Amino acid sequence: MGDPFILNDRGTYYMYGTSDAQKGIKVYRSKNLKDWTGPVGTTGGFALVKDDVWGGKGFWAPEVYYLNNRYYMFFCAEEHIAVATSDNPLGPFVQQVKKPLISTKAIDPHLFIDNGHKYLYYVAFTNGNVIWRCELNDDLQSVKANTVQKCFGASQKWELSKKNPVARVNEGPYMLKHNSNYYLVYSANHFANPDYSIGYATSSKPTGPWTKYKGNPIVSSTDKITGPGHCGFFKDRKGKLYIVYHSHFSATQLRPRIVHINRCKFIPNPDGGPDLLKIMQPEIKVRHRKQ
Repeated sequence: MGDPFILNDRGTYYMYGTSDAQKGIKVYRSKNLKDWTGPVGTTGGFALVKDDVWGGKGFWAPEVYYLNNRYYMFFCAEEHIAVATSDNPLGPFVQQVKKPLISTKAIDPHLFIDNGHKYLYYVAFTNGNVIWRCELNDDLQSVKANTVQKCFGASQKWELSKKNPVARVNEGPYMLKHNSNYYLVYSANHFANPDYSIGYATSSKPTGPWTKYKGNPIVSSTDKITGPGHCGFFKDRKGKLYIVYHSHFSATQLRPRIVHINRCKFIPNPDGGPDLLKIMQPEIKVRHRKQ
């Protein structure tokens, strides 16, 4: 599965991601983060199917949130962002009005709520894949006027790999807040490039300006994994923070992509400034049992 996202819903974990991208979004379930069953979506294993929403193909990068007594799924279809709702994390997620949230092409939506503001971070195709931000209205179905703003694009040396496929990419945004600092985590390079990796930038405000961490990337290829990226974060039942991300199947094969889960924590910065986001080892060994 690519682009994994985990929702902790009252002690049960639900994993969504990119798999059968021409049909919809599948969901898997776990009680312990190690043993996963599925797909368990209400429609043949799918939590969302194309007949219920806008778009006919290219269903990518879902994220699910429980808000206002409803489950909201932000997802991509045909390189546009849309949002569907359900009363069950297993679906079916549907749109009452089938339309994209943003009229122009955009991917990789991430919702972040801070002090009552509902921010959407996403990727637009402006001289490569560039991370942008806007603010949503309270219904989460429309964008507030005059709130669209560029965050950043590829700039650090590690983000400009010369390996194939070559592309200027910053994508897969995810926001964390810690000690009044904001951490915008992202992936860089083409997703099929072995140098696909994860880094972050910090700011004192969710609107930026952003300073990329000089120690990036924080997750990159090793002798055991290739092309790690497109991450999400969640907390377990005890409030401990985890990261979930995917990697290539092997050093020579992209798909099926492999899901990884690691503990992570913030540690003091020896140089001063915002604490550092540290990914812990070893990772949780994910096991899958088909439904």
